[in-house]
Amino acid sequence: MKNILSNARHAIPAACLLLLSVALSGCSGPADSVKAASHDLAITNATIVDGTGKPAYKGTVLIRDGRFAAVGNFDTSTLDVARTIDAGGKVLAPGFIDMHSHGDPVTQSFENFLAMGVTSVVLGQDGSNPVDTPLKPWLATLEADGAEVNVLALAGHGDIRREAGIPDAVRKLDAAQSQRLAEVLEASLALGLHGMSTGLEYVPGIYSEPSEIVALGKVINRRGGILISHMRSENDDRIEDSIRELVSHNPDGRVHISHLKVIYGKGAERAKSLLDFIDNLAQQGHALTADAYPYTAGYTWIGIVFPEWALPPTDYTKIVAERRDELAKYLQERVTGRGGPEAILFGTAPYPGKRLAEVAAKKKQSFVDVLIELGPTGASAAHFTMDATLQDALVASMKTALSTDGGPGLSHPRSSGTYARLIEHFVVKTGQLSLEDAVYKVSGLPARIMGLPDRGTIKVGQWADAVLFDPASVRERSTYVEPHALAEGFDLVLVNGLVARENGRLQEKHAGMLIKPAAAE
Repeated sequence: MKNILSNARHAIPAACLLLLSVALSGCSGPADSVKAASHDLAITNATIVDGTGKPAYKGTVLIRDGRFAAVGNFDTSTLDVARTIDAGGKVLAPGFIDMHSHGDPVTQSFENFLAMGVTSVVLGQDGSNPVDTPLKPWLATLEADGAEVNVLALAGHGDIRREAGIPDAVRKLDAAQSQRLAEVLEASLALGLHGMSTGLEYVPGIYSEPSEIVALGKVINRRGGILISHMRSENDDRIEDSIRELVSHNPDGRVHISHLKVIYGKGAERAKSLLDFIDNLAQQGHALTADAYPYTAGYTWIGIVFPEWALPPTDYTKIVAERRDELAKYLQERVTGRGGPEAILFGTAPYPGKRLAEVAAKKKQSFVDVLIELGPTGASAAHFTMDATLQDALVASMKTALSTDGGPGLSHPRSSGTYARLIEHFVVKTGQLSLEDAVYKVSGLPARIMGLPDRGTIKVGQWADAVLFDPASVRERSTYVEPHALAEGFDLVLVNGLVARENGRLQEKHAGMLIKPAAAE
């Protein structure tokens, strides 16, 4: 798996697909063992886009015990099938896999994900565990009760640090701290996690030295896991250095760039140079992959515009009292450089839905004074810092998977619109992607990145995560003003062979499962 990005997407022949235990006879009818079995669901008259990147074809699928039992061209009228759905020529694709998500599917509804075709989410991002509560009982509940979507969990570097008793502001670990950190990570991964995430622009990851992550990379590799990173910087003048740092953290294992973007960068040529840089590292033998989202605004805490010396666990009140002028100068330059106060749209209290410039005008204050009053932990916001041409090129590349960086209740349209936008904008409106390539980017590719041998394609024996839709009817309805509006056009969503959502309504709410690494299973 040294170069995931160069894996062939057209490995499955365009002729007949295999049955689980027997082959279809010339694609004309199912074998006797399939005829004799009872099936939970048949989807007939479908345009199958199977997640490999190969051309779409007309066909029928049979689902039994949560998996695809037969795929091909055959008559189901003589078979024992509990329910048959005539697709009417609509597209049947594998369920989409979100490479970067937030939220707790045990306590929150993930309908916004199901509504845009997402059946599996990767949680535990940006250096934080999936939830604030202890992982072991949470994972046990998820495994026992299920959820609306499938869940792949990561350990968060920052939370591992805290569990090991390392204060946030500590930069250089001693031998005892390093040992405790490795032990906590080892114990976390043993619970069935897929690897670890870092958040190197956030506390405490921002304080960590490279040697700290390198040591943890060795633990991850022993478990066959992946290191996923919100990198040190996404600025145009530092992003290549950040990628080099990420590769150095785990040179012999799998590393993945979360939500690839270029702050302040512009144009398709800049995107090409960055993608070529990533590809060159992959060609050198590094298992380096990336995901991106199709929006020009990130969404994160307002602390992203504050200097490191004003971030927790620093005494912020003391900073304001003793270094206010220095802080004000920094904020003025930082925000101006990121597009000004118009480029910050608050998503949480006390100013949800308001831009920083609006708040400052209403309060008759400078935007700097508003920020100082809020402090680095006072709000989260959308930050409009990306060039649309550049970001579209990153999203349309076959070298990137897709992600939302969203979750239930998060005030950014990507939480409810990302995958609809991919189909509506990149496939139907602009033709930047073929439907087959778009589906590969959100199913087959992320399954390969995460090491899921039995998901991501419509193939006999695979878990039956699937979505049925007419591409021309898909609509992204969420906006920055109405970020929670659900996507439209995904008529049927199956999770592990069960109908999770149909015609705009939730059905089975516990169809999803905790997906453990293949080795753990």
